[in-house]
Amino acid sequence: MGQKVNPISFRLQVHKNWDSRWFAGKKDFANWLAEDIKIRDLIEKRFNSRPTINRIEIERSANLITVTIHTAKAGVVIGRGGAGVAELKAQIEKIASLPVRINIEEVKRPELAAKLVAENIARQLERRINFRRAIKMAAQNTMNAGAKGIRIQVSGRLNNAEMARREKVSEGSVPLHTLRADVDFHTARANAPGVGIIGVKVWINKGERDG
Repeated sequence: MGQKVNPISFRLQVHKNWDSRWFAGKKDFANWLAEDIKIRDLIEKRFNSRPTINRIEIERSANLITVTIHTAKAGVVIGRGGAGVAELKAQIEKIASLPVRINIEEVKRPELAAKLVAENIARQLERRINFRRAIKMAAQNTMNAGAKGIRIQVSGRLNNAEMARREKVSEGSVPLHTLRADVDFHTARANAPGVGIIGVKVWINKGERDG
């Protein structure tokens, strides 16, 4: 059997970095980790209605927490006249132990972000769209955006079947064992009405990187 490992954690320190960047002693570690999880959950739930958030990076210094939100729709996060960011900052500061600064970075090509692609497919499955159509359209859009390869897997009671099964679609090449290959990966869950949870996994190869 092949040994499965998350393609992002496999490439840490090669050309990918941690989403939380800070150092803590034994006394603070558990509290800071719990804070990070609460901050991520808060942001994800706030924009859960449609797939917009790609990554949330949290960096801590001696007297500041910097939260960088990578989003496909910066206008939705910022809100009218910056009201959305101000409200979000106030909510995060209720959780955080330090003052918070929020940076918004726009994702130029959401079709190349595995999290956004996976969540988009999951939302379509929740609206009872045919799973084959959803995954083939997503794969085609990603390849048209310039990806070297994409692999999508959906598993569960597809098309209201009595037995759960797994279906895959693959375009181009996705070399999971090549560390130079910039492979993005994410999973999503679709709460499909009448059939329960359908799992979605997406791997996207954006090409090789030097380091």
